[in-house]
Amino acid sequence: MNMHDSPVTAPPAPKGLVQMQLPIVMMRDILLKTIYRKNVNVVSEVAEAICLPIPVTQELIDLAREHKLLEATGTLNANSGNEMGYQLTDAGKARAQDALSQSEYFGAMPVPLAVYREQIERQSIRNIMVTRAQLVSAMGHLVLPDSLLDHLGPAVSAGRSILMYGPPGNGKSSISNGIRDALGDHVYVPRAIEYAGQVITVYDPIVHSLIEEAPEDPTALRRPKRFDSRYVKCERPTVITGGELTLDMLDLVYNPTARTYQAPLQLKSTGGIFIVDDLGRQAEPPQSLVNRWIVPLEENKDILALQSGEKFEVPFDTLVIFSTNFHPNEIFDQAALRRIFFKIKIDGPNQENFLKIFAMVARKRGMPLNEGALVHLLKAKYPTIDNIYANYQPIFLIDQMIAICEFEGIPYQMTPELIDRAWDNMFVKDEHIVK
Repeated sequence: MNMHDSPVTAPPAPKGLVQMQLPIVMMRDILLKTIYRKNVNVVSEVAEAICLPIPVTQELIDLAREHKLLEATGTLNANSGNEMGYQLTDAGKARAQDALSQSEYFGAMPVPLAVYREQIERQSIRNIMVTRAQLVSAMGHLVLPDSLLDHLGPAVSAGRSILMYGPPGNGKSSISNGIRDALGDHVYVPRAIEYAGQVITVYDPIVHSLIEEAPEDPTALRRPKRFDSRYVKCERPTVITGGELTLDMLDLVYNPTARTYQAPLQLKSTGGIFIVDDLGRQAEPPQSLVNRWIVPLEENKDILALQSGEKFEVPFDTLVIFSTNFHPNEIFDQAALRRIFFKIKIDGPNQENFLKIFAMVARKRGMPLNEGALVHLLKAKYPTIDNIYANYQPIFLIDQMIAICEFEGIPYQMTPELIDRAWDNMFVKDEHIVK
């Protein structure tokens, strides 16, 4: 399902070394380190290892040969379609070891930050148009009032920032996940980017879901890949953080052994969604967490710092969703609230929607509905808590009744007595949750 009139434009593969916009020495060293570490010795294998087209890889190999760092082995490699084999010279091995002592990074050639910026423009989250039908279909498993979709739709299409607030247990997290499912298309994520000669790894299999490409035609050996293979084609990413979020998770992570950086969470979520769940439960005060996002949210750029203290700008292209059980006025000042574009209250369901959810869950769980038990629930139980319904309650009550029936060895059933037992459990548990 694609949200766009046309799919995201893929990053074009580089045509030559000049077009790469990377320091020549850096490219040459990554080539030598990769050959040394991966023991690849024909152009097609090297090209695959450093994720560059074969002609560009050949240019780089020729350059290393001129510097006497690589030599042709003079043997055509029968396994690789009679390609010429290459190996490191003694000077090449020494250079590879020296380069590894400066940075362990080898493999995919990084994408310069300036080139990655262009790709971010092509696949910006702000280009997405989400229709009501898409949102409804992604949220199909939730019973939501129409008015909520009226607010959510424009917020998601604007691709800015959303604050969802309201009492716990009403599906703020499920709605965030539904928004993610509604996006539906894909983006290209660089394996690594380069800034000022430093390598920052971006692609992260934990955050990014790879989209498997249809296998290439095996008979077309030299068929060029359809896009720059330094990128990985992925679903739009979603990063979900909760109470564990700290401010330093939003900084570059330096690996002193490999001497490379890892992109922070918000850079990994470029082109996708960053969900800050349970705002107010972190060690950092919510105000300081939101202050950290103010420049990115207003100016669509973030500022990161290298080990040396040098600061630089990266594009910020992420839909940020904050979700909290607190009232916004309790945790933010007005200036911070102004910076968050859409503020949406997620309330518990009304009685009608509560019954819809109850019936839906009962059907899914194979629990027959009983009118007497439902009347008892609505007339005797809910008045004791001011008739405040929450979305999590039907699942909780029905699962409790199922557990009791299984324990007692009786068929699944709903009775006023079982409702009472389930209800008591719900509120013993709830005392610890409600503040």
